[in-house]
Amino acid sequence: MKRLPTMKQLEYLVALADTRHFGRAAARCHITQSTLSAGIRDLESVLGAAVAERSNRHVLMTRVGTTIAERAKALLRQAEEVMEIARADRAPMTGEMRLGVIPTIGPFLLPRVLPALRERFPELTIYLREEQTVPLLARLEDGEVDAALIALPCETGDLTVENLLEDEFLFACNRSHAFAGAEAISREALEGEHLMLLEEGHCLRGHALDVCGAGNAKARAQFEASSLHTLVQMVAAGIGVTLVPRLAVDAHIAQGTGISLSRLATPASRRIGLAWRRTSLRTGDFRALARALRELGDAA
Repeated sequence: MKRLPTMKQLEYLVALADTRHFGRAAARCHITQSTLSAGIRDLESVLGAAVAERSNRHVLMTRVGTTIAERAKALLRQAEEVMEIARADRAPMTGEMRLGVIPTIGPFLLPRVLPALRERFPELTIYLREEQTVPLLARLEDGEVDAALIALPCETGDLTVENLLEDEFLFACNRSHAFAGAEAISREALEGEHLMLLEEGHCLRGHALDVCGAGNAKARAQFEASSLHTLVQMVAAGIGVTLVPRLAVDAHIAQGTGISLSRLATPASRRIGLAWRRTSLRTGDFRALARALRELGDAA
């Protein structure tokens, strides 16, 4: 009987094709490098063809290896869907769920809702992965996460997205700033301010520029940070101003900093949504999760 590649061998191949490094591929598969190398050699023996060229510095995939890795991704995704069928047949909201979340949502929303989710769905184990929007959605498309909490608007392609809540933007400045204590700040006033932003890759950066005007040169030239916590500390130091989502404010991100928070005269917000693959067999679970997150978010 003709030998066929195993699912493990295909998993090793996909990891190697994605990372181009035996060590990183092994870490991603939670195995030793020697185990991965042996698995790749066994795969090449089954195929009768080399899938990669090795050197001390890097891995170069062969044309055959790249082509098979792409097919293997689809096969692994279909295998995961087989498991989804089995899970869905047992009972809704049970088993494991891999939930992705972006950094400007996770630290502020999840502590409020995860304890209640555990009580509501005691047979469901949620594994979290935090990543910026573009790579997170790529992982969702590739089946590495089951669903993702994201900020909208953003390009979601063929994904299904359910809106969860509106997250209002607040103006933040040092208490010695001329706008400190103001009841509301106009968008025109923001155009002359040194608006500090998150670094490229954070969707909140684009949302902030949409509010203040993408042509604001001062906004583009100013300090960029990797987290909202850093931005708030820079505001507290009097270096500039920024926009902070109410989700973070309600999670006490500004507590003890002495910064002043004001609403915008023309309110602006981002939407928090839950996204999943349109073809997923766990759509019922994701809609139930979305309902729970809406209820818990409103109650918090």
